[in-house]
Amino acid sequence: MCSICGCGEARVEGHPSHRHPPMNDAEHAALHAAGIAHSHAHENGHGHDGHHHHAHDDMQYGNGVAGVSVAGLDQHQVIRLEKAVLSHNDGLARQNREVFSRAGILALNLLSSPGSGKTTLLCETIKTIADTLPAVVIEGDQQTSFDADRIRATGAPAIQINTGKGCHLDAAMVADAYQRLSPAPGTILFIENVGNLVCPAAFDLGEAAKVVILSVTEGEDKPLKYPDMFAAADLLIINKIDLAPYVSFNVESCLEMARRINPDLAVLQLSATTGEGFDAWLQWITEKQQAVNSRLGS
Repeated sequence: MCSICGCGEARVEGHPSHRHPPMNDAEHAALHAAGIAHSHAHENGHGHDGHHHHAHDDMQYGNGVAGVSVAGLDQHQVIRLEKAVLSHNDGLARQNREVFSRAGILALNLLSSPGSGKTTLLCETIKTIADTLPAVVIEGDQQTSFDADRIRATGAPAIQINTGKGCHLDAAMVADAYQRLSPAPGTILFIENVGNLVCPAAFDLGEAAKVVILSVTEGEDKPLKYPDMFAAADLLIINKIDLAPYVSFNVESCLEMARRINPDLAVLQLSATTGEGFDAWLQWITEKQQAVNSRLGS
């Protein structure tokens, strides 16, 4: 995925730019065996030919099964390359999941399009649970630390990851940020992903659950427009429910579309601003944390 869409560099606060970690020898050999063209980038970002490579330089729209043509790659090679990248990330995600499990950490991956209200939801959640459940946050945005600053104002530790041109967080970024946060056992780790309903769906971070947040201001057709996200989610939160009377959002239609994609999808309706439906969200978190504690004690 990243080698195709061009994202692959991020900056964690206080650290130099972070790139996706190199593939291991077996994964690298698989690309050669498949005949897939790829760069052998060094730390300075230059390939063996000494020239700087830009991921979008040789891309054009319109050809191939997926509607994209990449010079030097046919569509089947592109798919194999995507699988190799995702496989590498999945291995790192498994390591994250094991680390979280051993520490009794409940990791929740919050996903949405921009403007859904997930930062407001997160701030209100942290303030409400502060006396009973400690929380830390990994905050993902392309630029700025605005959201991380809002999180820190609640008293919760937060680390900002700026992905630059990147459109999602990956398992390596989460591992780096988690080590810096070093939360105590039993802490809830909220991962606020980059606002995007496409790429984040494909990247496992090692989380216990994916929570997709959809506001009533966005339109009820999102589940069918972005099915991969809703298929991957464990919980759908319909947010800003207090605005439903003022916008043309059909809750029943949205739920029908979402469950057409994912019949097992749990759904909550709430308003992070008014607090309507908030108790059910807090109960969901508590039950998830209790399940983590139960596994830790067994």
